[in-house]
Formats: sequence, C-alpha cells, structure tokens
Amino acid sequence: MKKILVAFLFLFTISTVFTGCRDEKTPEEKVESAIEDVKDDIEDASDDVKDAAEDLQDEIEEAAEEAGDDN
Repeated sequence: MKKILVAFLFLFTISTVFTGCRDEKTPEEKVESAIEDVKDDIEDASDDVKDAAEDLQDEIEEAAEEAGDDN
C-alpha cells in the first residue's frame, strides 16, 4: 500500500512540474508577436507581387519578340 501511495505522489509531483512550467506571454509580448506576424505576411505579399511583376515583364518581352519576328 505504501509503494502505491509513493508512486501516486511521484506521478502527481511530476505532472505538477510539467503543467506549472508553461510559458505565458504578457499582453505586450502578444502584441509584439502579432506585429511581427503581420510584418512577415506583408513581406511575403510584397515578394509575391514582385514575382508577379517580373513574370508579367517576361511575358511582355516575349510577346514583343514574337511580334518583332512576325514583321
């Protein structure tokens, strides 16, 4: 009976240690994290627009070359 009680106490202690060590963010840290996420999303969107513009430029150049070849 004593061994079972000790085992339960040990498991309770271990579970308390792991659940009590959560890293909780302050409101300021949450805001900073959200701002960084938005900044990353804007950078990704900017890169996508830049890539699309380069693709469009390539297509325009190809169309110009094809039009020049037809004449």
